Amino acid sequence: MKFKVPHTLVLLFLLMILSLVATWIVPSGAFDTLPTESGIDVVEPGSFQTFDDKEYLPVTSLLTVVPRAFADAQGIIFFVFIIGGALAVVRETGAIDALLGKLIERYGASPGPLLFFMMFAFAAASATLGMAEEFIPFAIILVSLSAALRFDAITAIGTMVVGYSIGYGIAITNPFTLIIAQDIAGLPPTSGMGYRIVVFVPLLAIGFHHVWSYAAKIRKDPSEGLLYGLEVPDISREITDYPPVTLRRQLVLILTLLVLIGIVIGIATQGWYLVELGATFLGLAIVTGLISGFGTNRTAKIFGNGAAELASTALLIGFARSVGLIMEDGEILHTVVHAVSTPLAGVGSEIAAVGMLLVQSALNFFIPSGSGQAIVSMPLMAPIGDIVGLTRQTTVLAFQLGDGLMNMVVPTNPVLMGILGLAGIPYEKWFRFILPLIIKLLVTCSIILILGVWVGYS
Repeated sequence: MKFKVPHTLVLLFLLMILSLVATWIVPSGAFDTLPTESGIDVVEPGSFQTFDDKEYLPVTSLLTVVPRAFADAQGIIFFVFIIGGALAVVRETGAIDALLGKLIERYGASPGPLLFFMMFAFAAASATLGMAEEFIPFAIILVSLSAALRFDAITAIGTMVVGYSIGYGIAITNPFTLIIAQDIAGLPPTSGMGYRIVVFVPLLAIGFHHVWSYAAKIRKDPSEGLLYGLEVPDISREITDYPPVTLRRQLVLILTLLVLIGIVIGIATQGWYLVELGATFLGLAIVTGLISGFGTNRTAKIFGNGAAELASTALLIGFARSVGLIMEDGEILHTVVHAVSTPLAGVGSEIAAVGMLLVQSALNFFIPSGSGQAIVSMPLMAPIGDIVGLTRQTTVLAFQLGDGLMNMVVPTNPVLMGILGLAGIPYEKWFRFILPLIIKLLVTCSIILILGVWVGYS
């Protein structure tokens, strides 16, 4: 009998079961926390202690945690519903398909430069502004563009996820990871930027080479694709007859572009997040419906259908959050951090730097939030780095790389699971695609950190 890989929801539920069992086996414990000068509560090194009165979570936690996880992840879930409805309205106008026609006309024969520019744009936005959830709306557009260029959805999502994960790993000015980690480590904000910009180049080159090699292979022979033979969602259908770029469609495209520019400005200057972004896309849907002459009823129907198509994506996000919530309830996160960080204090500088990278990579499974991982791990890693002769800057870089690069593979990352759900990519297919790249990037990052030790990166 041939083994059949379970559905992604089943895989996540299995992870929930493993997490629950872990809470029964792993001792509960916690560090004391102290506020930094900027008001961030961080753990106090050396304060870890286990709890004598461990409370065992009941099996029913597997059921009760799910609605709690949906409530905890409600911001991103509702954001997904809103962008699904808004982009459905925009697509109904034919503006996106008309734009795709122009792009195919321009880049159809040589799509490589277009894919590279998009990956660079995602990486740059993440490295500077810390964008991640904000990229979710682009998934539907990218999959359609990819299909038109005779690629599959993995190529489209690879361009996005690999780009933004490398950007998070480098974090030139990322306020959600770099600034917090440097504050905890006692470093000036955004310091050490020169070395990070230099290593950005080889990491992005490796990421693009991996995606482009796969894309070129399946463009030549579609049967080589990991999704070949699978049912794909309507968003990835290949369109052969593109509508003309009429005045109304031009207005819709201009409005959409202005919305995207406004979002970037709002994030950078006003601290916008999911509430403001969702409101902006809702406004886009309303104005687009008016410009296109759909009327209120038709616009509402299109919006509702677009949101309904993303119900499975919302489920993936909720179940992904459930895994972490179980471990939080079992109070084992700090125990895991303490266990994996302690051995690093007894090794040499180079080995410690690589060890920190691997530790931070593993912690990303348990704490997929970059800022959360910085708050829990950096107060421990910084003094360990001092003991083994690492500069604080190298310790922060090990955190950045481990946290950022794992965003493209850990199934507990709600953003990744949401994007894969939008594109209709089963997690096991994505894992087969991304694992070789993860190995290449980890080896490269190990070399980068060792070089940082040798040159005294500070």
